[in-house]
Amino acid sequence: MKFSEQWLRSWVSPQVTRDELVARLSMAGLEVDSVTPAAGAFSGVVVGEILSAEQHPDADKLRVCQVSNGSETFQVVCGAPNARPGIRIPFAMIGAVLGEDFKIKKAKLRGVESFGMLCSASELQISDDNSGLMELAADAPVGQDIRVYLGLDDASIEVDLTPNRGDCLSIAGLAREVGALYGAEVTRPSIEAVAVVHDDVRPVEVLAPKACPRYLGRVLRNVDLSRPTPLWMVERLRRSDIRSIDPAVDVTNYVMLELGQPMHAFDLAEINGGIRVRMAEEGEELVLLDGQEVSLRADTLVIADHQRVLAIAGVMGGGHSGVGGKTRDLFLESAFFDTIAIAGKARSYGLHTDASHRYERGVDWQLARQAMERATALLLEIVGGEPGPIVEVVDPASLPQTAPIVLRAERISQMLGLQMESEQVERLLPALGLKATKTMVGQWQVEVPSHRFDISLEVDLIEELARLHGYNNLPVRYPQARLAPQANTEARAELPALRRLLVARGYQEAITYSFIDPKWFELFAPGMQPLTLANPISMDMAAMRPSLWPGLVKALQYNLNRQQSRVRLFESGLRFVGQLGDLKQESMLAGVATGSRLPEGWNQGRETVDFYDIKADVEALLGASGAPDEFSFVAGEHPALHPGQTARIERAGRLVGFLGALHPELGKTLGLEQPIYLFELLLTEVVEGCLPKFQELSRFPEVRRDLALIVERDTPAEMILQAIRETAGEYLTDVTLFDVYCGKGIDPQRKSLAVGLTWQHPSRTLNDEEVNATTQNILASLEERFNATLRK
Repeated sequence: MKFSEQWLRSWVSPQVTRDELVARLSMAGLEVDSVTPAAGAFSGVVVGEILSAEQHPDADKLRVCQVSNGSETFQVVCGAPNARPGIRIPFAMIGAVLGEDFKIKKAKLRGVESFGMLCSASELQISDDNSGLMELAADAPVGQDIRVYLGLDDASIEVDLTPNRGDCLSIAGLAREVGALYGAEVTRPSIEAVAVVHDDVRPVEVLAPKACPRYLGRVLRNVDLSRPTPLWMVERLRRSDIRSIDPAVDVTNYVMLELGQPMHAFDLAEINGGIRVRMAEEGEELVLLDGQEVSLRADTLVIADHQRVLAIAGVMGGGHSGVGGKTRDLFLESAFFDTIAIAGKARSYGLHTDASHRYERGVDWQLARQAMERATALLLEIVGGEPGPIVEVVDPASLPQTAPIVLRAERISQMLGLQMESEQVERLLPALGLKATKTMVGQWQVEVPSHRFDISLEVDLIEELARLHGYNNLPVRYPQARLAPQANTEARAELPALRRLLVARGYQEAITYSFIDPKWFELFAPGMQPLTLANPISMDMAAMRPSLWPGLVKALQYNLNRQQSRVRLFESGLRFVGQLGDLKQESMLAGVATGSRLPEGWNQGRETVDFYDIKADVEALLGASGAPDEFSFVAGEHPALHPGQTARIERAGRLVGFLGALHPELGKTLGLEQPIYLFELLLTEVVEGCLPKFQELSRFPEVRRDLALIVERDTPAEMILQAIRETAGEYLTDVTLFDVYCGKGIDPQRKSLAVGLTWQHPSRTLNDEEVNATTQNILASLEERFNATLRK
């Protein structure tokens, strides 16, 4: 918001310089973007009156004027097209200085002497208008310094407000802030109810009370809009970056800037019947004040009469109902529109207005009547007229509701790091209109005024105290904590270690969104109900991921599309399973790999990565915690993985994750032609391991036996190895599967597994009898459980 410093100081004027005021506002959270002088640097310019203007004898575009400064008359040659007798204008006398170094001297133009210069607004750097002389009011005091007359020793201050501080989009709101910051008295203009002269009203119907809980209207008859807007109002509007149009529009803009309540004036003659505040009908047409024709949507709140739309509520009026030179009667509107109903509507029609800017941020819902009385009084003073009674329609149930907030001294101390005295709290908050009532020692109940719709929590009140106390006055304290050493258990493989392990194995870490396209959700988790977002960033980020795979596959797809044929990515993060109320958020570690097994090189093979390469990476992760034997790989099924290349990873019967190749149909759907392998592990299961224990190495020799076992073809080798471990006794140190054979000499329904068993006693040498007996027990057990026999 841009405003005049003099205007603000007419409400509240602390004894500080402009620079100090600007700095304090910025430190209080009302950041000042710019400070612009109301006019350029000049001196020696007074109010002059043109007594006569005659054509220059030797120049068609020049006039020879006789100009009075109130005590003397001077001859001035002027080329402005509007130089004429009777007008009062800025007169730069001999010796006046414009800008930094342009001094007015006696001159001769085409043989005629000129004693001074008549000025345009652009020459005084008041505005950009250089079309002619700057015409002053007819009652401007001739001879008075123009800087004094126009109050040009002023500045336009532009404040960049955050969206929650809509209460400061007015002089009243800013004055309240300045008064609270400096403990200065705020002097508001007296606003009294205007005496009603006639009983003319227009009926008002509010058909959308939730969008418009309060609407006020008043008929003002017999106005004279040919009268000029007073110079003081024009200047205040100009310095607030608003152009003067006519008295009716100027007054509504002035009240908006002064009090913060947007208003609108309709030409009463253009209103058919009464006012209806309703939602637009789809496709209704409206030509706006700026000439733009819009086709309205059904979600747009409008002001209409009994025949047509008059305005987009809270945004802009229609051209046909706007005031003009022929307007004799006005209908004034002052309303409270719900923020949600107005938010985004102006942008959706390619508009942005001062009214929509305020309504989108929130307007005081109790301000409408006060603004109506203020605007009526100003209009009566400027253009005359006869006011009628105010018609007000209000739906109390749809108005905002405020609830008292409990404020605790201990919470203030905790958040601000200082002990704030009760007297200070009870002095600072009321200055902002916050009524604080002490309920007990160190506790207050605070009532929030209607203009502070951004305050609803205790922390909001504490923030206000911090602003008024001064952020730069808050104590600087470094965080204090008792940093006792924590035990670093060796029975865990923490995530950073797992990350380093994967990086060492050629993977790169990726970070993807937790939100995915619902279509991808269906591809990777068909049959599951996605947890969808109420307000997604975009439609392709509307569901929470049930797995880390969709994000990783999308990243892999991105790389493949850019000629990166060898890709290895991993990610750690949360997956979301279930719905609100029964939602599981699980920490996962996942990876994806495709392309060649080894980086390209003259000494490297060209084999592509396969299932066992990625299985080796997973086994390395599972072994990081020191408990690799607790995990097992079991043939399994997953809708996103290849039916014949999928393994469930289990730990003591609990599912830990999945490993496998991407399903061919899914790869075809995603446009992925080369084989892709994935894994995903439940992080809480992977990091938990066992504490390493020292075991003395045996000095005695090992004994090894190799067994070639014939078993059913669909019998997993892991089951055979587990059975051997259970039967081989406590001195078994290793069991290794070193060969698998199916083919000639073997029943087609069976296979050969070659297993190597190693024993070692810690304190003596094992003899053949012991080993042979144990081997026979193993063979008997395998034959009984799996119908296994020795290969002949």
